[in-house]
Amino acid sequence: MTTTVEPQTQPKPSEAAAPQRQFVNFMFFKADRALRRESAEVKAEAKREFAEIVRRHTGPMMILPYSTVGIKPNTDFMLWRIGYDLDPFQQLAADINKSILGRYLDIPVSYFSMTKHSQYVDEHVHEGQEGRRLRIVPGKKPFLFVYPFVKTRDWYLLAGSERQRIMNEHIAIGHKYPRVKINTTYSFGLDDQDFVVAFEADSAAEFLDLVQELRETESSKYTLRDTPMYTCRRSTIEEIVDSLA
Repeated sequence: MTTTVEPQTQPKPSEAAAPQRQFVNFMFFKADRALRRESAEVKAEAKREFAEIVRRHTGPMMILPYSTVGIKPNTDFMLWRIGYDLDPFQQLAADINKSILGRYLDIPVSYFSMTKHSQYVDEHVHEGQEGRRLRIVPGKKPFLFVYPFVKTRDWYLLAGSERQRIMNEHIAIGHKYPRVKINTTYSFGLDDQDFVVAFEADSAAEFLDLVQELRETESSKYTLRDTPMYTCRRSTIEEIVDSLA
């Protein structure tokens, strides 16, 4: 079983005075069907090696595996990675590239972001949103819904008080679904989107109802893009690699 632990990497001494923020990455993988034609021995070794690589890198960062098999045609699984230092992110990717299974894996989608203080939630802090969202504390809910999010430029030209008024309505609707936990991270200048939004939920139906209701808020008219959306199911590395071939 894959164990979730807090990243052990700490900020450098020169950064100690600054608020501690995390790097966050949602890396989606797709297995080539050629993997299915390999011998049972090759597949077994590929699966064992891949699981060991993930276990070895869990500690310097959090690694949470999710299956997307049969849900989205361009992906088979996703690794949600959270840590304080970029080196472990790149080292894990390099080790995967060198592995047996890595020969058969493509990365069709990867979203990169960081945690940051939210300017809208001073009065709307929930359990699990520690340090005003500077630190992600993943739960153990069975579903994770991930998508990039881009606001229109008109949104950023609104007065701060007007944006707060609009967001208050948006946040109030979120409060109607307390079992759905939002993890908002920021990509300005780091990746193609403004934000990456990841919702943890016990029920797909509950999340569907939340998103449908949010479509009717004033804030939705300032959404430029919030696709593609990925439905991910919490799994273990062993279960994921067994599903590939």
